Amino acid sequence: MSIARFDTVLINGSVGTGKTSAAEAVGEALQRCGVSGAVIDVDWLSRFWPASEDDPFRTALALENLQAITANFRRAGAAVVVVATVMETIDQLQRTTVALGSPRSLHVRLTLDPDVARSRLAGRHGDDAAALSWHTRRHPELAGILERAAFTDDMRIDTTHKRPREAAREILSAIVAGP
Repeated sequence: MSIARFDTVLINGSVGTGKTSAAEAVGEALQRCGVSGAVIDVDWLSRFWPASEDDPFRTALALENLQAITANFRRAGAAVVVVATVMETIDQLQRTTVALGSPRSLHVRLTLDPDVARSRLAGRHGDDAAALSWHTRRHPELAGILERAAFTDDMRIDTTHKRPREAAREILSAIVAGP
């Protein structure tokens, strides 16, 4: 059985960078290594409408839900919780880490070439013109916000030419020590 160096992996990045796919692949890899864990996609924790004007992305609700769900996973024995999320500021990163009850977290930021992002987003939202338009505009905006946030990323992975499993292998090498 492998030993995890981190109890939480936060996979952050703009829309289309592969956060959810990478998180799922990391979870599968941890399971193969015998490390107990859970995967959470924060997007699902904020699927509530209508959004309030002061919290358009439902960040406060997502953090409350994240805290509750993570506590349940930890009580059940999760050694590592892998989280796909968007954190735009260092303050959001700190609040997320607190909500996760994490003394040893790994912050991974995924990046992606804008042209490849447009192509991926077209594949994902091609049948919904409004969603495609919003996500296509949001990718460079959010990528810029994350770049200016002055994160001291523990890991930064360009997913332009990488499949989720390749990114997951890089992340796993930082998480797991030995067999």
